Amino acid sequence: MGVTALAAAPSSVAAPRPDAVQRQLDALVRQDGAPGALAAVKGRNGRTRTYTAGVGDVATGAAVPRDGQVRIGSNTKTFTAVVVLQLVGEGRVKLDEPVETYLPGVVRGTGIDGNAITVRQLLQHTSGLPNYTDYLDDDIRHYQPRELVDIALRHPAAFQPGKGWTYSNTNYVLAGLITEEVTHHPLAAEIDRRIVRRLGLRHTYFPAPGDATIRGAHPHGYYRESATGPLIDITDMDPSWAWAAGQMVSTPSDLDRFFGALAGGDLLRPAELTEMQRTVDAGKPFAPGSQYGLGLVSTPLSCGGVYWGHGGSIPGYETRGGATADGLTATVAITVQPGDDATARHLEAAVDTALCAAERVH
Repeated sequence: MGVTALAAAPSSVAAPRPDAVQRQLDALVRQDGAPGALAAVKGRNGRTRTYTAGVGDVATGAAVPRDGQVRIGSNTKTFTAVVVLQLVGEGRVKLDEPVETYLPGVVRGTGIDGNAITVRQLLQHTSGLPNYTDYLDDDIRHYQPRELVDIALRHPAAFQPGKGWTYSNTNYVLAGLITEEVTHHPLAAEIDRRIVRRLGLRHTYFPAPGDATIRGAHPHGYYRESATGPLIDITDMDPSWAWAAGQMVSTPSDLDRFFGALAGGDLLRPAELTEMQRTVDAGKPFAPGSQYGLGLVSTPLSCGGVYWGHGGSIPGYETRGGATADGLTATVAITVQPGDDATARHLEAAVDTALCAAERVH
């Protein structure tokens, strides 16, 4: 793919208060107990509005930075999937080729055979592979990708490939390993070259090995062991346990630009974008009615149609958002993982409000 000019940074203005989006963020803080919340919404005119609520640091009471950096969790999967699909477009990877072709001898276990699992099934979570994060202990330390795969493969398959759908981070660690095997470059370098620099995502990056901090202005992220337990600051941590499935850092406006560019055809050829948007029914952790493509989720809107995004959950941060076919984008983040489904649904409702009200607030 040819190199394109870097896009200009989005114009960003503080939103007037209160409006529908601001009220949703305020409710996430007051009613759901999120320490802080932040959002970016881009209308068809290209203007981006930023929003904040709550505090960015509960110890000092410091404000939430507008458009601050957050750990984006499983939104990373969409970046990984885009790279794999670009390789498909280049003829270097085939979606319906067995994983064994690219990672010989790696995928073996009880009911598990890399000859029977395709690249497409990895990207769509229809491989049946067990989810390694179900078996990690509470010790957040540095992990190598192959170590994560080995943890998963000690456990039996959930179902035969293609016979079900279960969300498994193992699929995306393997997709990242395939990328490295095919390109002979680190996954982080491929994401940076093919997506981040191409789109001019100035505040988006894949943390380097051992980098436990968040580089730019950011709200602190918190962990709560129970609904009534104290907030524990978990901002700084080694995210290598999430790797290709969830390691990246970004901002709401950068995520808006990424999902908008993806939906608009700026990152993939039409053939690969069509494959990415070919969906199956998705279950938890996604909203009711969601459909899962290849690292991309369609979520129904209350005002009609769907938006395309993914969402991410990682200790300290929860994000939702995406883009509509006609160019609207919205991303909402809170600074604690929801302790129940209700909070996650409220976060999704904030995105719905942002996209459905976008024409009225721009």
